[in-house]
Amino acid sequence: MTTRDRLQAALTEALRAREADRLSTLRLINAAIKDADIAARGQGGEAAEAGVDEAAILSILSRMVRQRQESARAYEEGGRLELAEKELAEIRVIEEFLPRPLSPDEVQAAIAAAIAQTGATGIRDMGRVIAALKARYTGRMDFAAVGPMVRDRLG
Repeated sequence: MTTRDRLQAALTEALRAREADRLSTLRLINAAIKDADIAARGQGGEAAEAGVDEAAILSILSRMVRQRQESARAYEEGGRLELAEKELAEIRVIEEFLPRPLSPDEVQAAIAAAIAQTGATGIRDMGRVIAALKARYTGRMDFAAVGPMVRDRLG
């Protein structure tokens, strides 16, 4: 079952169960995916008919989690704990649709494999290594944290 199908099933379930907060978050996710579908339609090609692919959906979900983490942190610093809790609740709903994140050891192994696969020898090859990791592990690793690790390995 694709992530898109799982989201639709969860939306229907939340609607029936009258879970307002969960339903709201699921609708936000669907809206973000629809926006990406519309943008893909404007570019034409295969994506125009089928919508965005699974990797793009996982990327959207990861971005939504990061945005909410930043918001929750800002709300906590501002003493707005009820808003921070709302953001954290949304994160929990979004994370249900993301694959299991890689462990630190798995991240190191993935970096080593990507470096070997791309034949990277120096810092100039960092973009190719990150692109290979994104192609394979979107939604499973935090690329903001992986960038410095790749730089250390290549530098």
